[in-house]
Amino acid sequence: MNGDDLERPHQGPPRPGVDPTRVIRRNEPGPPLAWSEAPPIVNNPRNPPPPRNPGQPPRNQPPPQRNQLPPTRNPGGPPRGPGAPPRNPVPPQRDRYGAAAPMSHAPTQQPVPFREKPPTPPPPALPTKRGGGGDRPPRGPKTKRKRHWFRWILALLVILLLLPIAAAVYVEQNLNRTDALADYSGRIGDTPGTNWLLVGSDSRTGLTPEQEQALATGGDVGSARTDTILLMHMPKSGRPTLVSLPRDSYVSIPGHGKDKLNASFAFGGAQLLVQTVEGATGVHIDHYAEVGFGGFASIVDAVGGIDMCLDQPMKDPLAGVDLPAGCQKLNGSEALGFVRSRATALSDLNRMLNQRKFLNALLKKAASPTTLINPFRVWPLLQGTTKSLQVDKGTHVWDLALLGKALAGDPIATTVPVGGFEDVDGSGNVLLWDKTRASQFFEALASDKPIPADLVTTTGN
Repeated sequence: MNGDDLERPHQGPPRPGVDPTRVIRRNEPGPPLAWSEAPPIVNNPRNPPPPRNPGQPPRNQPPPQRNQLPPTRNPGGPPRGPGAPPRNPVPPQRDRYGAAAPMSHAPTQQPVPFREKPPTPPPPALPTKRGGGGDRPPRGPKTKRKRHWFRWILALLVILLLLPIAAAVYVEQNLNRTDALADYSGRIGDTPGTNWLLVGSDSRTGLTPEQEQALATGGDVGSARTDTILLMHMPKSGRPTLVSLPRDSYVSIPGHGKDKLNASFAFGGAQLLVQTVEGATGVHIDHYAEVGFGGFASIVDAVGGIDMCLDQPMKDPLAGVDLPAGCQKLNGSEALGFVRSRATALSDLNRMLNQRKFLNALLKKAASPTTLINPFRVWPLLQGTTKSLQVDKGTHVWDLALLGKALAGDPIATTVPVGGFEDVDGSGNVLLWDKTRASQFFEALASDKPIPADLVTTTGN
């Protein structure tokens, strides 16, 4: 093995037509290995360059540069003429004797400055929350919630307006109507003002035996009777008048002769009672309303009881009541016994007074804000009223509203002028009207005039 074999990087015979690869040393004599090692060529007449072979490439030829851009001509500014000198000319290279030397490299280029778009400024940093939390990502800006107080107030007003309307629709659709105002021969014509006949009957309809015992109704007594008969006159102007008609009043009953007033209800129901009252008073009845025992007690319980003040204690086993003297709250059964009891010195006269006082207190309690805004009282009140109340076919909910307003508006409370008591065969002890004074009394009502003060009976007030 010789030295030439050690310099061969590949083993084996060389391929035909291809020179074998040879290692060249820097200190080996021969042509320069790189352009930087070639000495500069100076065109000096005293030292001319050696002659070259015709096929030899020129020396000191700058190697071609790849990816070289041509020099920029006239970058920016207005166009130049053909004879104008170039802008920023490259000075020629000269040797040490001042002669122009051939260029050994590419001319100096003037690069075009690269101008980037100004960077978008970053968003301002959000303030960090006090108390740490640096690892948590910053939250977005907290939106302030708008308080829609106006919407809540408007919704409340709408509800307050819709509730009475809904209650009125319910009562109108569920009222029990009866044919109480029938036309008959010789009926009195329409009189000024509005007249209501209000009846509290002892009807046990719908009551269980346990409820009858609790309310002390005395069980089934046959035909229904009336414990309360009131005539309510509502004038076109002025104060209304509430007249108590004693149920033992001795009057003429069409088709049955003379008997107690409440007997007409037992004989012919609401129609005969209305006809009897119109014949005895000369007042045209426009509306009729009736409440039974069970409904009366349920209405009282629905409004949470009634506050009443008694001057003397009241104890009546027949009415199922035992109340001490003084102010107290009465529940449904106690209130029913209170308005039915006649265990007083003036019997029916005191009872009529108690009925008027109780009716006024009941209506005021039913129309009070504490009842109307309480759904647990309003709903039972509506149910109890519609189940127990019977009205004539021409009565509507707005008529009942006007009646309630008149009853709660401090009407003139009085009793028909009384002439005395008398025992009558077949009827028992009856109450007689003062014919002269009673005639003047009802004539004032029929003509829609104020009742003379001397005809207003305040007995028991």
